Amino acid sequence: MNSLSTHVLDTMHGRPAAGLGLALTGPHGEIARGTTNADGRCPELMRDDLKPGRYAIRFSVAEYFRSLGVVLPDPPFLDEVVVDFGIAADGGHYHVPLLVSPYGYSTYRGS
Repeated sequence: MNSLSTHVLDTMHGRPAAGLGLALTGPHGEIARGTTNADGRCPELMRDDLKPGRYAIRFSVAEYFRSLGVVLPDPPFLDEVVVDFGIAADGGHYHVPLLVSPYGYSTYRGS
């Protein structure tokens, strides 16, 4: 089976993004929803039973930065960051990190 994990790092403040909301959707709708912990990880999204298909993680970026008192324009440049990705048959472990600030982000398939 295929497994999934994620890790969110706040590049504006140089630390894990604790308290950021996110949701995982798959071929048949929402699978899980959660909030990152003090290490920027979301145990609710850690899966080890994902079938091949198209998936997405929706990260609530603007809500997170506003909760820290960061003043954002209305509308914010980044509101929600959605990472669409595919899981292949026998693809193994998929780690989807997000490095984010109010004005930019990057992601990749980690290990």
